[in-house]
Amino acid sequence: MPAKTSVKFNAVYGPVKSWRYGRSLGIDPIGNISTCSFNCVYCQLGEIENQTNKRTIYVSTEKILSELTEFLATEISELDVITLSGSGEPTLARNLDEILRGIKKLTDTPKLVLTNGTTLSNPEVRYALNFAEKVSIKIDGVFCRQWQGINRPVPEINFAEIWGGIQNFREEYRGEICIQTMILSPWDTMAKVEYIALMKQLSPTEIQLNIPSRPKPLERQLDGRGNHGEERDYEVLQLKCVSSEVLGQFAEEIYKNTKIPVRYKQDS
Repeated sequence: MPAKTSVKFNAVYGPVKSWRYGRSLGIDPIGNISTCSFNCVYCQLGEIENQTNKRTIYVSTEKILSELTEFLATEISELDVITLSGSGEPTLARNLDEILRGIKKLTDTPKLVLTNGTTLSNPEVRYALNFAEKVSIKIDGVFCRQWQGINRPVPEINFAEIWGGIQNFREEYRGEICIQTMILSPWDTMAKVEYIALMKQLSPTEIQLNIPSRPKPLERQLDGRGNHGEERDYEVLQLKCVSSEVLGQFAEEIYKNTKIPVRYKQDS
């Protein structure tokens, strides 16, 4: 197996091509060691190195804003969005509010935070997210066994707590909320019915059905934050994807019952 690629860590990376958000500039507030409260079976970062739900400052606000200032001074192409994601769960960064407020002073480009929802029960996190125009929340399972099997959370969190936090956030937040759901295999009727009921209750701006089209590195690679280069010197696991037809049928069923816009990832 090739050795783990040694690449200098930059907090600002990309832009990355996103099927959901267009030309996205990545902001990584987590750092060189992948850190998350989940260890999803499909994660494009590979196996999470630091599995935790602890919030701390992983990358200084000064470093992030300095790199962003340098990028904006040299980049002439327009960005569709600036996305906080990177090497794990961005809301674990205790300086999240500082980062978002600092970005706002540098550019009017909309700010997006991708989150797995595990910290949304924390009022400090919900406050910080109000400085972002868009928040995308991961919901990959509606039953505890399904959720644990896919997302493999740290022991101290549970699905009921996550859902309660998401509901509280929905009541407080005035920006765009998207629900992103990774579909690894076709869902049974019971799971679909429960998912649709939850979406009716939450009433997000949009629902996004995804498939694991990006490969999973066998070892941690910074390249995993983006689309993964076509030419890479590390081994990956390519997960099997359900068809666009399966996603399309589920999307139609969701929209028919909720009237919430649904987009889904094409498999080609």
